[in-house]
Amino acid sequence: MTITIFGNARCIPNSEEYETAFQLGKELAKNNFTICNGGYGGIMEASAKGAKESRGKTIGVVTSVFSREPNPFLDEIIVKTNLIERMMKLIELADAYIVLPGGTGTLLEFAAVWEFVHKQLMKEKPIVVLGNFWMPVIDLFKNSPAFFDDGTITKYICAPKTIEECLTILINSQTH
Repeated sequence: MTITIFGNARCIPNSEEYETAFQLGKELAKNNFTICNGGYGGIMEASAKGAKESRGKTIGVVTSVFSREPNPFLDEIIVKTNLIERMMKLIELADAYIVLPGGTGTLLEFAAVWEFVHKQLMKEKPIVVLGNFWMPVIDLFKNSPAFFDDGTITKYICAPKTIEECLTILINSQTH
């Protein structure tokens, strides 16, 4: 099962975000999940590094738009020509998604997955939002009936507080 992780490219080693992503990558790999991410630094590097420490498989989807080098913890690098193609490949490869803190790029990825599942433009897959960072965005939709008249927008989102709870959700999703 491949898990795409979306998150901040700018967090640095030893920060709380980096350490969470590193531990997440380790635990996912220990449970035989393949890690897929955007292939650069920050949360992407941390999750791939953690996975490699646990001998897991990692995939990075990068773009020729950026002049940055992919992080060194990737087994497979897929190069796309632009950000939209990159995002769509990250979405396509995943059996589930984990959304960690991030900026507008992460918000775009999170919103795209959420919209595609909600509008049944793709098969329903787990969307796991780890921690509290994105809760104000989720609550905005959950508490604003003007956005959606059927009340189902948040049924696709799981919001565990811990890595252990996140793993439970993903492991249970494999049996359904």
